[in-house]
Amino acid sequence: MSTKKALIWVLVWMGLAGIFNLGVYFYMGPQKALEFLGGYVIEQSLSIDNLFLFILVFSSFGIKPQHQRRVLNYGIAGAVILRLIFVLLGIKIVSMFHWVLYIFGFVLIISGIKMMINKEENPDFENNKIIKVLGKIIPITDKLEGEKFFVRKNKILYATPLFAILILIEFTDIIFAIDSIPAIFSITLDPRIVYTSNIFAILGLRNMYFVLGKLHEKFEYVKYGVALILAFTGVKLLVEFFEIHIPIGWSLGIIFTVMIGSVIASVLFTSKSHQEQGKEKKIA
Repeated sequence: MSTKKALIWVLVWMGLAGIFNLGVYFYMGPQKALEFLGGYVIEQSLSIDNLFLFILVFSSFGIKPQHQRRVLNYGIAGAVILRLIFVLLGIKIVSMFHWVLYIFGFVLIISGIKMMINKEENPDFENNKIIKVLGKIIPITDKLEGEKFFVRKNKILYATPLFAILILIEFTDIIFAIDSIPAIFSITLDPRIVYTSNIFAILGLRNMYFVLGKLHEKFEYVKYGVALILAFTGVKLLVEFFEIHIPIGWSLGIIFTVMIGSVIASVLFTSKSHQEQGKEKKIA
């Protein structure tokens, strides 16, 4: 998929989310509409960092773009089901034990700090524990078999590396959901709003991936914006213990400001660093 086509589809999905949000406004009221918008913005912001990890996974295994699309399609379908389970389970736990929200808040702050201070390193996906465990359950072929997830050789069923990557992507999404679902809980506990805002964000992920695949080197500071958003949502949950409620409007303003600021910083400082590197190469 070309960057232009992917960007158009990203805008289409955002437009559909906006239309749905208008429906929420007219049928459920302005408060629920703000909650949906807040959940959607948080999910989209946090998904950016998750997509960068997808890029690393595919590049590590040398998966071609035409094969990436199939993995992303199945991965998104699995994410839709997993999110429903996480949302229902999470809200059930919170409704029974409200103090769990404060634990979620603490976890989000720690996640944000870790993301902020950890150096950018390429993980060793080929020696990933999940793939090693999968290899003990079912034999995995040494090479890709087109777009197939399974092949049969000598009457023995084998999984292909493409299926192993799909499993890795799904587990990555589970880890991602551990951050994103509690973050939305800082906005609302309405399961309809939490789930629909998640789903609308997820449905545009495949197209967002192909956009970021071309542009991720130019937005290296977005990671820090995502880290700040995680930390902010964690603080928002923790201060509820002291009966301090941060209005949704303020939350949206802070999140928008952080994301726009990180994008502007990426454009300014990344372009300068590239120019300096270019001058050094010319001098050399």
